[in-house]
Amino acid sequence: MSATQPLVRAAGLGDRLFAAFQAGLPTRALSRTAFSIAQIRAPRFKNALIRWFVRRYRVDLTEAERSRIDDYEHFNAFFTRALRAGARPQPEDPRAFASPVDGSLSQIGSIHAGLLLQAKGHRYGSAELLGDPQLAAEFRDGSFCTLYLSPRHYHRVHMPASGRLRRWGYVPGRLFSVNPATARAMPRLYARNERMVAIFDCAFGPLAVVMVGALLVGGIELVWHGRLTPPHRREAAPSFYEPMQPLFLPRGVELGRFHLGSTVILLAPAGALNWDGELAPGREVRVGQPLATMARWQTPEAI
Repeated sequence: MSATQPLVRAAGLGDRLFAAFQAGLPTRALSRTAFSIAQIRAPRFKNALIRWFVRRYRVDLTEAERSRIDDYEHFNAFFTRALRAGARPQPEDPRAFASPVDGSLSQIGSIHAGLLLQAKGHRYGSAELLGDPQLAAEFRDGSFCTLYLSPRHYHRVHMPASGRLRRWGYVPGRLFSVNPATARAMPRLYARNERMVAIFDCAFGPLAVVMVGALLVGGIELVWHGRLTPPHRREAAPSFYEPMQPLFLPRGVELGRFHLGSTVILLAPAGALNWDGELAPGREVRVGQPLATMARWQTPEAI
């Protein structure tokens, strides 16, 4: 099995032990602590932390809007850094469905009987993921892709297609790691973790964008709301909202960001997208890279 396909093989003993270890951790407290540390402004501390991180994860700062470590007020500003203009061009084809993130493809495929593939031997429900069976019904027999953002990646999330925000919500949950080892070993991982769900009306129909929180992910931020987490709330029921004013976001613009890394899941209805046949688990993608072609399309003015 190729090392570039980490979620194709079954979980090993090490994966299962790591998942079991996390189950006993105070994940919310650890994530709050990580968020606080990331806000420290003391120059010597934050510069040393950023330099260590750049070396450890081989971060390419030449693509960043600010390439000097001293120019970041704290670690969180570095982690949520913007890219320089033109670093991630969008496709010329208006029918192209573009990657919303820099990351690696965890899974891609069809939604069968309301279930999405997480990893070999693990599936989870779209209704559970989205926190609403009625929303999930819009994606019955549709398709999905899951994109993992490792620590070294750029952590802003962009629109894969132009769309009008219809509804969005917060679904409470745990904060387990979403790295490949945990995804292989922990059932229903993405449906158990805290997450943000947004539904956009696009040229091909509805699009669900799910930003999944994770261990040490200090926050999720949205362009229309600001900081969503922390705090990491414990209530049992999801909270959904409709935008107070119409919000249309063109393809390629930022819709949100992670304060430390995580996973994005995209859901589309049946027959909406023709995925690139070369996409496979483990493949690296970048913002703006075409992932699919819209099988049906209307001009943005008609959305």
